[in-house]
Amino acid sequence: MLILQGKGVWDGVAAGPVKIYRPRAAVTVPHTVTDPAAEQKRFTEARRQAQTELAALGKKALAESGEKTAALFDVHQLMLDDPDYVENVKNLIAQEHLNAEAAVDQTAAKFAALFAAMDDAYMQARSADVQDISRRVIACLSGATDAPALTEPVLLAAHDLTPSATVALDKSKLLGFLTEAGSPNSHTAILARTMGIPAVVAVGACLDQLRDGQQLILDGAAGKIYVDPDAATRQKLLAKQQQEQKQQKLLADLKGKPNVTHSGRTVKIYANIGRPEEAAVALANDAGGIGLFRSEFLYLDKETFPTEEEQFQAYKKVLTGMQGREVVIRTLDIGADKQCAYFNLEHEANPALGLRAIRICLTRPEIFKTQLRAILRASAFGKALLMLPMITSVEEVEAAKKILHAVQAELSAAQIPFAKNIPLGIMIETPAAALISDELARHVDFFSVGTNDLTQYTLALDRQNPHLGQFFKPHHPALLKLIALAAKNAHAAGIWIGICGELGADPALTQQFLELGIDELSVAPAAILPLRQQVRNLA
Repeated sequence: MLILQGKGVWDGVAAGPVKIYRPRAAVTVPHTVTDPAAEQKRFTEARRQAQTELAALGKKALAESGEKTAALFDVHQLMLDDPDYVENVKNLIAQEHLNAEAAVDQTAAKFAALFAAMDDAYMQARSADVQDISRRVIACLSGATDAPALTEPVLLAAHDLTPSATVALDKSKLLGFLTEAGSPNSHTAILARTMGIPAVVAVGACLDQLRDGQQLILDGAAGKIYVDPDAATRQKLLAKQQQEQKQQKLLADLKGKPNVTHSGRTVKIYANIGRPEEAAVALANDAGGIGLFRSEFLYLDKETFPTEEEQFQAYKKVLTGMQGREVVIRTLDIGADKQCAYFNLEHEANPALGLRAIRICLTRPEIFKTQLRAILRASAFGKALLMLPMITSVEEVEAAKKILHAVQAELSAAQIPFAKNIPLGIMIETPAAALISDELARHVDFFSVGTNDLTQYTLALDRQNPHLGQFFKPHHPALLKLIALAAKNAHAAGIWIGICGELGADPALTQQFLELGIDELSVAPAAILPLRQQVRNLA
């Protein structure tokens, strides 16, 4: 058994024979033409034909995958109309008397290099798009084709796949695909996610190790491809595939349906995410919004403090990706079990009770201000809500608000747009916060209960300690009484309350949470539809 490692772009398991795809390259050998005007006419006609083909692919994508996928082909048509691109091709023909195929090829190389050299990952991925549209024009000029023909269900293996080739494939015969090259940010990867095709990209040179018809199992979640898997591996992965298929059936049955009980009680079901790319997964699972966007990933993945611009781009990506749905962004929650060396935090005997979360933000306001500026700037692009972690007193809320108002004043003075009335909420993670929730509710717009930490602090045990598992009781009556108190006080003050800890997805507590008055449950994306089913089955 051979195991190949790449980057997964869709968390699915696919098994079957492999078909190796090596497209026939169009001829682009440069030569001198004697009639540049006629050659420019050839280019113009080929460009129009390419746009017609892209329009047809856009219609196919719209029918199969929706507007978001179809929009990619609108972008490709616009790229073919780009004045700089068109002028560069025509100048090469007119001034250097190059044949149209070579002029397009050289223009593609130039523009692709420009995109690839950019710092932004999204723009780097556009390098493949300009090459894609150029190959299509060259194919129109030479009569070549760029779409693999599938005659049976297969896993497709290629050096790379263009977005147009991916959409042109017969989806009834495409089990999944793997590519030697590519990027998780490419349009082809976006298509795979949108269409739910298990896929792994950036595997590296591997086609020579495969042969047509060889049995493969692709695990998109792990980014692995198993070539000629042994019996134990096959059994394990096929069991995982069956579970995923059950989830997909649940998705098909419940997507678009309301989270409402038989008695008419409605609850919002949102997703917890830790990275911008997970917003697409949340939408695929029909999340009503994002109830917890853990911002600390921006810090944990870095060796130095993330800049305001880096943070702004991440928050903006989630807000725009969620298409007007609410996104609750939790401010920095570093400390305890989440450490960053460059913060230079002193060693603590009990970090769970030490300098963490809001305590870092209030004692090191320069870090907090940078994050708040980024979040506020991003709030102009969607429906953002701000949430403070580890609150234990009104004084902490007031101190955080003072910094927030100062940042808002700075942005207003600089005429930088942001949502002026961004809702501010707090995490209920400590018994202190729950017990004074009547006071806290007068200073914020919502509560969100972090049941993981609330359980830890209520029961006085370290949830990271593997020896305390038998004592960790998330259904403890003391915990449920604290949640009930916070819910009662939230509603008395006219604000909403949600749960974003692991208990939010516990089916044994769903009915009790609704009876307590919980308005929103935020869970892992994969738990959204099972939770919707649970809610819809309640009296």
